[in-house]
Amino acid sequence: MTDTSGSIDKGRPIPAFRELIGDGLVGLTGEKWARHRRIVGHAFSTDRVKSWIPVIAMSVANMLDIWEIEAGKNSEFEIDVYKYCHLFSADVISRIAFGSNYEEGKRIFELQEEQLPLVSVALRSVHIPGFSYLPTAKNRKRWRLNKEIGDLLQRLISINGEKSENLKNLLGLMISANKNEGKDKIGMNEIIDECKTFYLAGKETTANLLTWAILLLAIHQDWLIKAREEVISICGRERHPKIEELNRFRIVSMILKETLRLYSPSVLFNRVTMKNVKIGGIDIPANTFLYAPVISIHHDAEHWGPDANEFNPLRFSSFDKGEKPAAFFPFGVGPRICVGQKLALVELKVALSMILQRFEFEVSPGYVHSPRLVMSVEPQYGVQILLRKV
Repeated sequence: MTDTSGSIDKGRPIPAFRELIGDGLVGLTGEKWARHRRIVGHAFSTDRVKSWIPVIAMSVANMLDIWEIEAGKNSEFEIDVYKYCHLFSADVISRIAFGSNYEEGKRIFELQEEQLPLVSVALRSVHIPGFSYLPTAKNRKRWRLNKEIGDLLQRLISINGEKSENLKNLLGLMISANKNEGKDKIGMNEIIDECKTFYLAGKETTANLLTWAILLLAIHQDWLIKAREEVISICGRERHPKIEELNRFRIVSMILKETLRLYSPSVLFNRVTMKNVKIGGIDIPANTFLYAPVISIHHDAEHWGPDANEFNPLRFSSFDKGEKPAAFFPFGVGPRICVGQKLALVELKVALSMILQRFEFEVSPGYVHSPRLVMSVEPQYGVQILLRKV
């Protein structure tokens, strides 16, 4: 995964998955990937992510205000945090990447949610070349969803294009690249495909991770208390954290890393050998598919000890990635490491800290633990939490 010689590259996704993300960054290879990575990378630089913290905090505050309204005069009330985490992360990626809000992109998110089960089934089925072109019921539904999403994105780009270009967000940088006559020019279809990728990836990953983090703290009240004490000592009870304060969140960071280990957003990474290579003393021929099973490595007792399946953030108090470079890689590793990693971590820290400032919570008796894999690991029946205002 760290190879930069061109001997090993990412395998091309199957057609059903390409309909979900288009020819976006996740599925591209070679020079086209490098060109898109340069353009998209500017949108997720450290300085830009810092500037988005107030926008992220506003989306969190809106979510928490809704929780308080739902509570009414009740001292304790139940919500499905999985649902709200998805609404929150959808609002954030809409605002900071596309200059819109959740309501503008709502139909796009709904259509992508419809696509996910179809793609999940296709990924688990034997791939027969050409089968995706047959007019079966599922294929017709895929084609309809793909067309409607493309039309909606085209409309959203035309509405928000000029505003986004001035804001220099992801959409704005891609539109500028569309007008560019140099080597980093990209076409309108490429912009639409990148929008598909980031609408999906920007929402799913962060929403699911925040959901699992809240669940784990609801189960492990000792860590919830430690995290709240840290947040209040650094930020107080009402103010959202600043970037320099996020860097001081030692306990919160350990909790999020342990969540990433137990419920990795990507369960495996795939690569393909472009020519004959030798890895670890093993000769591997060209055109061999290689899979790095993240979820298995993150739960491997050889790397993490006999409590590998347990929630123990203390393991990250002295974790040295230099000693175990391949033991923890929730966002990938090497040149293809997730371009939105900084944004995701900042978003998670801001959201979790603001929730801890305003609410105590524990697991509802009605919660059923049933993680399942669709595109990432998600709770099949939601996550029911009992909330109390601090």
